[in-house]
Amino acid sequence: MDRRDLLAAAGIAGPLLPLAARASAPPPAGPAIPDASFPLWPGEAPGLLDKALQDHVVVRNPDPAFPDRAMDHIRTPRLDVFRAKEPKGAAMLVIPGGGYARVVVDKEGYELGPWLAARGITAFVLFYRLPGDPWQDPSNVALADAQRAMRLIRHQAAKWKVDPKRVGAMGFSAGGHLCADLATRFDRKVYAPVDAADALDARPILAAPTYPVVSMDPGFAHMGSRTQLIGKDPKPELAAEHSPERQVTPNTPPCFLCHAEDDATVPVQNALALRSALVAAKVPVETHLFEQGGHGFGWGKRTEGKPAHLWPELFLAWAKGHGLLG
Repeated sequence: MDRRDLLAAAGIAGPLLPLAARASAPPPAGPAIPDASFPLWPGEAPGLLDKALQDHVVVRNPDPAFPDRAMDHIRTPRLDVFRAKEPKGAAMLVIPGGGYARVVVDKEGYELGPWLAARGITAFVLFYRLPGDPWQDPSNVALADAQRAMRLIRHQAAKWKVDPKRVGAMGFSAGGHLCADLATRFDRKVYAPVDAADALDARPILAAPTYPVVSMDPGFAHMGSRTQLIGKDPKPELAAEHSPERQVTPNTPPCFLCHAEDDATVPVQNALALRSALVAAKVPVETHLFEQGGHGFGWGKRTEGKPAHLWPELFLAWAKGHGLLG
């Protein structure tokens, strides 16, 4: 299944760029539909080693009431946009997870996009390149896409009615690692500039790594993400470079962390290690640890009736105090 099939599965007809918007139609009963979509890079993304690579989508649950799709190969990284219903100048880069082996579409992307848009925050869902695909410098391609995404959002701020100074980032699981990586290595040169957008700052105003993969320390790392990102036997310096808790500086933006204590996939020690580093660097941090939730709880039906269901509201209240909403 390719990107056109993904759109068809969401009930969208017509070409991807631009996405057709059906403003007069009732809200879809199935998956959410972005308002727009655009590629991160002019032409081919940099460093492609095999032109046979194609975007590919896996439908893991075909039930439209509980959609679950993922992209397990990405040739054309992109941003899918959920416009704020009543724009307040705020924007969030939303980074789904998937263990660096895939990028989840619905649970950690298309569910959060409409939720943010309904609260005046334009959401940009990032579909980033995967290190297991044939790219030069594979351990940094996802970070390059995240940096580029932040710069493009700011470069196109007027188009999306966004204040370029009020763009944050949130990510989930391995996307939480990428979110933390962006927050700590936003100024690391991982690609050559391609246009005027690349002169802009990639630092988010705030970051929300959610049940995040953080450390590459094999004692508590998520080994699947670690192997995909840096290999089975990385050099110590490579592991340190890709461990955000070891890259925190006083310039790291304020962070909101949440994790479930019963997470059997990504140990809660990941969030705690990042919190300790942020506290040591005197970076503002808010931390919520939920008794129940497991891993990948996202938002929606999976957490209904549990305290973890409230995490987006907790984030929003915190973000208001850190300038996201002015």
